[in-house]
Amino acid sequence: MALDGIVIKSLVDELQQCIGARIHKIHQPTNQELVFGIRGNGMSGKLLLSANPTYPRVHFTNATYINPLEAPMFCMLMRKYCEGGVIERITQVGRERIIHIDVRHRDEVGDTSFKRIIVELMGRHSNIILIDPDTNTVHDGIQHVTPAVSSYRIVMPGSSYTPPPEQNKLDPLAVNTKEQFTDALHRDDEQASVTSKTLVGSFSGFSPLLANEIIYRAITKQHDQWLDATERPLQLDGQLRVDHIDDLWSSFKHMMETVQQQQFRPMIVKETARDKQYFSVVALTHIDGSFTEYRAVSEVLEAFYGDKAERDTVKQRAGDLIRFVTNEISKNEQKLVKLQHTYDEAQDADRYRIMGELITAYMHQIKRGDESVDLVNYYDENGAILHVLLDPQLTPSENAQRYFKRYTKQKNSQVSVMEQIELTNRELEYFSTLLQQLELASLSDIEEIREELVAGGYLRERVKKGAKRKKSNKPQLLCYTSSEGIDIYVGKNNLQNEYVTNRLANSNDTWLHTKDIPGSHVVIRSNEFGNPTLEEAAMLAAYYSQAKSSSMVPVDYTLIRHVKKPSGAKPGFVIYDQQKTVYITPDEEKLKALPHTVK
Repeated sequence: MALDGIVIKSLVDELQQCIGARIHKIHQPTNQELVFGIRGNGMSGKLLLSANPTYPRVHFTNATYINPLEAPMFCMLMRKYCEGGVIERITQVGRERIIHIDVRHRDEVGDTSFKRIIVELMGRHSNIILIDPDTNTVHDGIQHVTPAVSSYRIVMPGSSYTPPPEQNKLDPLAVNTKEQFTDALHRDDEQASVTSKTLVGSFSGFSPLLANEIIYRAITKQHDQWLDATERPLQLDGQLRVDHIDDLWSSFKHMMETVQQQQFRPMIVKETARDKQYFSVVALTHIDGSFTEYRAVSEVLEAFYGDKAERDTVKQRAGDLIRFVTNEISKNEQKLVKLQHTYDEAQDADRYRIMGELITAYMHQIKRGDESVDLVNYYDENGAILHVLLDPQLTPSENAQRYFKRYTKQKNSQVSVMEQIELTNRELEYFSTLLQQLELASLSDIEEIREELVAGGYLRERVKKGAKRKKSNKPQLLCYTSSEGIDIYVGKNNLQNEYVTNRLANSNDTWLHTKDIPGSHVVIRSNEFGNPTLEEAAMLAAYYSQAKSSSMVPVDYTLIRHVKKPSGAKPGFVIYDQQKTVYITPDEEKLKALPHTVK
């Protein structure tokens, strides 16, 4: 990946359509992200501003975000100064990863004021800062930077805004002649072996990925064209090098002209050798792999970052649930071992009965005070001698009764232990299913799983003061449309599984689930469908299961009327019959291509 200055340039060019539009809503779904609702000037959409230290970005988004019940303080500040404001200008600072969004806003008394939103996309130093451009005063930042954190600058309310340290590199779009180019490289025509490190150190906004592409095109003398693997130049020490400045200048000039003319090719390239993905706004011909082109830069960033960022956010929000469920699985596994040991011991119950009967049969040979006796075991075919321990304080009859009581106790314990083993196995299966659901959960799914655990008595309810919990009988459901135009519903947690199977589906709809593997309930909402729909539904069942990364996953399917929930069973648990089984290998790309929405 490479969120460099050239990608930011293409992004700012794309964002120009926001000029003249109004920020009608501002939300802060996480500590590091803002979502603007943009309307007007012929457009309507959502703009994501993220200062996530791992995935910083700005782009239009179609994703659904879950907002907290109470807006954070920074969100309230942004609403005060920017909500309802008109976007006047969006610019990039040089070729740096810094974007300025200038907003014209009317305050409470109707006076016009101007504010500037500064988005710094710099890894762990990323930030979103609101300033007054007239006085250069910081209203606040989504991340505070105190003197204890940085000796270079402070980002706190009331402080003066100081930009990040300058790189003292040349803007590549300002280079018009070969002489400027060679001067920036600090080289003359006789000096050779320019590497990506040289270009990155000389020009602002250059990533190693882009620098390698320019060098590769200089070597091959090709522009925007992929070569066969046999025609590719050798890489030296894992780094491309070029010896001829003329070729490098030609490649550099062509690339910058493409950028100036906004002739971008947003794409994601998947490297074959390392199964690694990169995104770019120019063709990455030096990478041997497959590529997918997109219509806009925002689509690339959404496709590349969206799932990764959401997974990280989900892990943070669900951290306590994952720990709780993991601990419950561990406790039940240990309990199962102990119960199995108790059951194995109870298997010796018949031995105590035999001892009691032998004492009764040979009572005339035993005296009170004996500590043991050797008796012929007439139950044994060979008549083996059985050594029987006695309590010298008891009579022979009392010793016999003692063994009979032990027999009865052990025999009765077998039944209760087997019941406990069955209950523990159910708990183990239940929490294993929850763990699988948490791994695939979205932010809204997490809260539903938490509600389920609260309802089951496993967790205490967490309610903030003054906050009223909104409860709905209908959860949000993921719905795919098959290639035949048929709706396929997927339950991603037990509450959704319950609703999909027991309330949404009709008796003649088809129900699918992975065979003996924790996973989602999937329902095909139609009486008639072809093999493509069945295959896609089975693939969804396999993908949303513990066997997501496996091949040839067994998936059972049957009509809804053959699916029943036992009385008193936990949420999501069902039994079914008259099923058939298909074997399917999940194909993530194929599933992503299916139209889907949340209903």
